[in-house]
Amino acid sequence: MRYRRILLKLSGEALMGRLSYGIDPEVVQGIAREIAEIVAGGVQTAIVVGGGNIFRGVKGAAAGMDRATADYIGMLATVMNAMTLQDALEQIGVATRVQTAISMQEVAEPYIRRRAMRHLEKGRVVIFAAGSGNPFFTTDTTAALRAAEIDAEVVFKATKVDGVYDADPKLNPTARRFESLNYNHVLRHGLQVMDGTAITLCQENNIPIVVFDLSVAGNICRAVQGEPIGTIVGGYCEIK
Repeated sequence: MRYRRILLKLSGEALMGRLSYGIDPEVVQGIAREIAEIVAGGVQTAIVVGGGNIFRGVKGAAAGMDRATADYIGMLATVMNAMTLQDALEQIGVATRVQTAISMQEVAEPYIRRRAMRHLEKGRVVIFAAGSGNPFFTTDTTAALRAAEIDAEVVFKATKVDGVYDADPKLNPTARRFESLNYNHVLRHGLQVMDGTAITLCQENNIPIVVFDLSVAGNICRAVQGEPIGTIVGGYCEIK
């Protein structure tokens, strides 16, 4: 494997599979098997999972909810996803810990940086849930923050598309997919990689971001092995 310690960002929508809502157990089991493979290869693996398959704070706010309240509900949705992924991993023998940014000691550990790093050193997968614990921040920003805190070498953003495009490929068949980008280009052109706060955090801490398609079986392993399967964003990357 190319990397020693990684942070994998999973969107909540990725857990739905072809469902319109909720969690597809077969999809979660497939993700767990791929994570187990990279862990067996010696990669220390941390995960941040979103909650958009259950509740998205921004949508709740757009529907008239108080934004902070909506965001807190979204954080709770990420805990449900994290516990589901934990169960799938432990069913196949992968030691896992869920750490939450909002205290709920009956079901998960509180987020403690040193404890998280110790779990990783022992080969346990650490799943960070409840976002950063603060409203108005996305789980993308949480992924960048946690990656910096635990000294991850890279952030892998697993999505439903095979990289970053200059336009929506679903709406524009001539949209161009980038192989590599630098942070400044992403920020200047507002490309849909991660939100601006997350990109800036990665830039300031020199953490590359790799965007790839999670729906293709084996892509997590390919990404960790360094295969060019998506788009890489970094400080020294050429735009191509």
